[in-house]
Amino acid sequence: MAADSADHFGGVVFDLDGVLVESEHLWEENWTQHAAANDYVWLATDTATVQGMSVPEWSRYMVERIGRGQPEEIAEAVIDGMIGALHGGRVDLLPGAPEMVAAAADRVPVAVASSAPGRLIDAVLEVTGLHPRFSAFVSSEEVPRGKPSPDVYLEAARRIGVPPQLCAAVEDSSNGIRAAAAAGMTVIALPNPVYQPKADALALCAKIAASPDDVRRFLIERLPEPETSEKSMSGGTGSPATRSDGQ
Repeated sequence: MAADSADHFGGVVFDLDGVLVESEHLWEENWTQHAAANDYVWLATDTATVQGMSVPEWSRYMVERIGRGQPEEIAEAVIDGMIGALHGGRVDLLPGAPEMVAAAADRVPVAVASSAPGRLIDAVLEVTGLHPRFSAFVSSEEVPRGKPSPDVYLEAARRIGVPPQLCAAVEDSSNGIRAAAAAGMTVIALPNPVYQPKADALALCAKIAASPDDVRRFLIERLPEPETSEKSMSGGTGSPATRSDGQ
């Protein structure tokens, strides 16, 4: 197992799906339904292939597998399905996730680095009440390459103003773990029990956590003391989450 790269972390970057909210199965559901509507049987291997890909990447993959349609149309249909699931109350916070985020945000800048599209990240953070805790969020659709390339994690570190080598990253998927490790971050795995990370990916991690509460305890031991109570009450160490376009 990889060792910690820093005595104390200066920032924490969280994945979204499978780390903060339980939504990986909803992505698979929407990919499966769209594929079935176009006479293609979506397989578990397809899900494993696209997990971590950016929206342009997985929508192009679907066109190749289905053999018809346009990437932009497929992406819009699947994302609309995810937004519908969110507003239908089907996207749940993982137990302990708010406390995990709060413990980090009271001490250092925190960000989200996700393969989900920006409008979905924004909506999830708003609906779950986590938005004020985050200084920034980055979608892999905003960077040249999706996970397992490090681009989205490098951009997240840049936006919170912390060198990636001083950041911890919390991830649940093989490609996400590989991306954070490639960015030079100390990776904490929070494995999804349904979509288990590969052994080679887990070997890159400093910690394999059993729950968000386990992650919280690990982080607290490696973060500075909390900021003043005034900052904590305002929702964290930074301003509300922003994107490069100012949204």
